[in-house]
Amino acid sequence: MLASAADQPRSAAKVAIFSKHLQFLQGEALARGAAEIGYDAIDITVRKGGHVEPEKVRQDLPALVRSIRAQGLEVPMITTDIVDAETPFAEDMVATAAGLGIQHYRFGGFKYTAEPYPRQLAAFRPRLAKLATLNAKYRACAMYHTHSGAGLVGASIWDLHIIMQDIDPAQVGVNFDVAHATIEGGVGGWINSFKITGDYLRGIAVKDFQWAKDARGSWQPQWRPLGEGMVHLAQFLQMVKASAFHGPLQQHFEYALGGANDGKATITIPQSEVFAAMKRDLTTLRGQLAQAGL
Repeated sequence: MLASAADQPRSAAKVAIFSKHLQFLQGEALARGAAEIGYDAIDITVRKGGHVEPEKVRQDLPALVRSIRAQGLEVPMITTDIVDAETPFAEDMVATAAGLGIQHYRFGGFKYTAEPYPRQLAAFRPRLAKLATLNAKYRACAMYHTHSGAGLVGASIWDLHIIMQDIDPAQVGVNFDVAHATIEGGVGGWINSFKITGDYLRGIAVKDFQWAKDARGSWQPQWRPLGEGMVHLAQFLQMVKASAFHGPLQQHFEYALGGANDGKATITIPQSEVFAAMKRDLTTLRGQLAQAGL
């Protein structure tokens, strides 16, 4: 019988599940599901198609947070579609979350165009400065999530270092996705990109992958259960231990899970199978956290 992650010794670090992967559960069912799997917390999607729609955040987020906290879980952050302070309902989302004691939120989505990169980087800076001003009003911190891919600001992470310079890291920082960072810099680049975040490291997302050929013979990153891929999780967590990191730690699931991986509202495999996979990955993560002394 598979041991529940809830039955395993708890590390000091609290782990949140990204609610995208439980989109097939709503309200109290979401809270109960995350608790059954064994999570300490939930990172709530407050974005179009998420658990809370941005235009309804003032009405719907408080009730959902109450349900989650009633299960003994925390809500350390929300994930939003905020790009900058001009994003529709941005202040509603920041203000409502802060009013509930949620000081961190995920944002991002800058993309490069054909213009020279130095010119574009210079243009991003005032947009971040304006967002920082909004966050200062509510004592909130926006965490730019790092993805991999061509044309995406933050893929290398060094560009975030450039555009965030002189902005208070308590107001704007980085949500470091170790798998995407490893895709972008598999040998030493992911180490350098972690170190360059410095005081701007405000959140961490964990998942795993490996390179494999697709049906056309092209090399592509293929998502894998945690511990079965190329992410150097033990080494990474030792680096986290040596840093001053105290932000939200999130677990993501991108490998095939009957649609749960893609945030589908309806899954194509039994819920028990989804939960079992999540428990296995959570147990793996907790074991590595404990070894790292986190």
